[in-house]
Amino acid sequence: MFPYCPAQFLAEPNSMVKSLATHRLGKSGIEVSVIGTGLWAVGGGWGPVDDQNALDAIEASLDAGINFFDTADVYGNGHSEELLGKAMRGRRERFVVATKIGWVGYDGKNNRSQYDSVDKLIAGVEESLRRLQTDHVDLIQNHIFYREPNTDIFLEGFQRLQRDGKARAYGLSSSDFAFIKDFNHDGLCAGLQIDYSILNRTAESEIFPYCQANSIGVIIRGSLAMGILAGKFNSETRFPEGDFRRNWHENPDERRIFLEDLDKVERLRALTNDRTLSQLALRFVIDHPAVTTVIPGARSPKQARENVRAGLLPSLTPAERQQINSLVPPGGGRKIWPA
Repeated sequence: MFPYCPAQFLAEPNSMVKSLATHRLGKSGIEVSVIGTGLWAVGGGWGPVDDQNALDAIEASLDAGINFFDTADVYGNGHSEELLGKAMRGRRERFVVATKIGWVGYDGKNNRSQYDSVDKLIAGVEESLRRLQTDHVDLIQNHIFYREPNTDIFLEGFQRLQRDGKARAYGLSSSDFAFIKDFNHDGLCAGLQIDYSILNRTAESEIFPYCQANSIGVIIRGSLAMGILAGKFNSETRFPEGDFRRNWHENPDERRIFLEDLDKVERLRALTNDRTLSQLALRFVIDHPAVTTVIPGARSPKQARENVRAGLLPSLTPAERQQINSLVPPGGGRKIWPA
């Protein structure tokens, strides 16, 4: 548990300090805060990014009780890792660091990663360590969400990294149930990162029960459905150059789905009460017993603080969950992000 929580996050009437809870990440034994911070957006690809705002967001996350930070080598071509490394300088022990590898140099023509040997894979991870300014990561993850010719190289390489102390545990990022089971065929996989939200409950049917039965920690990305569940978009929203969400207003099929999602969001507003819509969405995710941590993005201190408050608010009531079930049934919805 964490000793510090700013006064604005206190929810108890008797003014008792309430710390952000931690969960054990599967069989790894690593304790992570139930709210983490995802660092995809700070690397670029979601519109303009200010490095100082990103560093301030990491600082605010840390001060509010977050210890878990997730990044990847491909986010901003390593820039996200570099920013996290800068933030950690001189205090690495306060951070639980997860990164991912796989998409850099991917051969789309032959549908395979560049890592055709264990030595190459380890060299790739060592580049991440250099950018992160650390001698180890807490969790290394396969970023490629399906089996490709070099998948077994990842497994062997991850196990060697774990043996050599360069990674405390390993896992994958995927929503492909067959691939998840394949990757865990020897029972050593410690973590799964997966898209899950009110709008995408598909993991509830098979994947979550499997993870619970096999001591695999579950890291949730996409909890705000790429911003849809933050409640800040409408039918007139347009995304800037460099933002992959431009397809939501440029591609007719994706626009139709986007408008359907916006309608669901409007119906969710009745459940917010003293929460923001994003806090409702995060609380929904945290409440699932299979979930270890959720990693919403934060590009400013304000966003980081709003995320943390979701972890300190009461769980949803049975009546609230029933209303959500009527909107998106258990196991229902759709993948917002194809991986």
